[in-house]
Amino acid sequence: MNVLLLYPRFPKSFWSFEKTLALLNRKAMLPPLGLITVAAILPQEWNFKLVDLNIREATEAEWNWSELVIMSAMIVQKDDLLAQIRECNRRGKPVAVGGPYPTALPDEAKGAGADYMILDEGEITLPMFVDAIARGDRTGIFRSGGEKPDVTGTPVPRFDLLQMESYAEMSVQFSRGCPFQCEFCDIIVLYGRKPRTKAPEQILAELQYLYDLGWRRSIFMVDDNFIGNKRNVKLFLKQMQPWMAEHAFPFSFATEASVDLAQDQELMDMMVACNFGSVFLGIETPDEDSLAMTQKFQNTRDPLSDAVKNIARSGLRVMAGFIIGFDGEKAGAGNRIVKFVEETTIPTALFSMLQALPDTALWHRLIKEGRLRGESTSGNQTALMNFVPTRPLEDIAHEFVEAFWELYEPKKFLSRTYRHFMLLSEANYPKKGKVAQKKIDRVALKAIAIIFWRQGFVRDTRWMFWRYLWGMYRHNRGGLSSYLSTCAQIEHFVEYREIVRREIEAQVVEFLKEDSTTKVEEKVAHPVA
Repeated sequence: MNVLLLYPRFPKSFWSFEKTLALLNRKAMLPPLGLITVAAILPQEWNFKLVDLNIREATEAEWNWSELVIMSAMIVQKDDLLAQIRECNRRGKPVAVGGPYPTALPDEAKGAGADYMILDEGEITLPMFVDAIARGDRTGIFRSGGEKPDVTGTPVPRFDLLQMESYAEMSVQFSRGCPFQCEFCDIIVLYGRKPRTKAPEQILAELQYLYDLGWRRSIFMVDDNFIGNKRNVKLFLKQMQPWMAEHAFPFSFATEASVDLAQDQELMDMMVACNFGSVFLGIETPDEDSLAMTQKFQNTRDPLSDAVKNIARSGLRVMAGFIIGFDGEKAGAGNRIVKFVEETTIPTALFSMLQALPDTALWHRLIKEGRLRGESTSGNQTALMNFVPTRPLEDIAHEFVEAFWELYEPKKFLSRTYRHFMLLSEANYPKKGKVAQKKIDRVALKAIAIIFWRQGFVRDTRWMFWRYLWGMYRHNRGGLSSYLSTCAQIEHFVEYREIVRREIEAQVVEFLKEDSTTKVEEKVAHPVA
């Protein structure tokens, strides 16, 4: 069986970083970990070719070679997934789809013409699919019936299928699931509330494979909450640290975690000792009433600002997610988020309007209340909320646009980045031992030169840039590379904040027109006596 693994395009988004990636001659941030895991689970006598459409187009030779096309997608990739399903139909190629988006909204992919729906987690449903192929079935929907697989049996992903040099980072998964029950989150819907972890030797085998393939850069642990099972994380890190030391620390790591990481100094020290350099926190909002409303109680146990600073002072650069539009939210939420981000010096703050994701507790509550505006969502920062909020939508949208614009004003971003790295300089880093010296190639030198030119000469950040660079050299010399990489992000955000403003404001105009028309029609249909 000749299988073409096709990964749909991402639209421009907060995380797409096209301008920043171009500086380093990379095409995409992360590889399709789901698809290369699928390739490892499927029969190894099958033949596989992977085409990531974020990197290049599939050739006619690859289309002609394929006997089956398999795709996986997140909600943000929905438009291109549906387009590629239709292209497979046009070419007469049987197509199978899976991943978070088809699992959450199977009717959309099925309606576009998908032949096979491999839903839920592939360790369970892929063998069902293979059996159906062996029987000669032309269609099929394969579901796990609520069963969650033991991921200790998941094989090492087929990293060899990737065009590795096209990616800024590699990705590895240690766990699935999260113990918390945030109302808006679909992770517990997709993967459950009991975090399931791989065995330490599994992850070390994946790291060894990447090492053998020549990878020597950053790796993102894609777990939605890396510390969901703290006991198992510590057991893993305990074995990971000597492996990293033996290999002269060839990788740096980033991951996602809940804010309660700040309460466990031992865990933070272990992460830093294993060369974890950054962590993404789901902070959502500094408003405690909103946190309680959405059942994110883990963020109300300690002052959030103290938690962020404690994590940074432990040596982990903080990235964080923020949301506007919670029920009962008071006016000025956008300004409060900006104030919090500035106070805590978080350079990279993902900011979005709340979206009701399929099958979440929020989704079901809004359906019951008759407030869901549409079942689908783009999962992007350039989309209006897909439900009726408790305060005017246009007010929320205005606050969102203004706050996003202010967060990524170049001077403010540069200031936060410098102040954050000064917090990092306070870390008492655990001793790592011998670290391999990484060479600065021509591409990296060119990227540094462009950053120096744009931020140190062209923009009005010029005086700040050189002053902060000198401060970094004096107080956090070891963090200079990471500092400049973070500074480079503004090359993306300067353009992206323009896109956010333009697209959100256009949608608000259309929304107000529709709302006005609806009200007129209601008055005509139900005139006041």
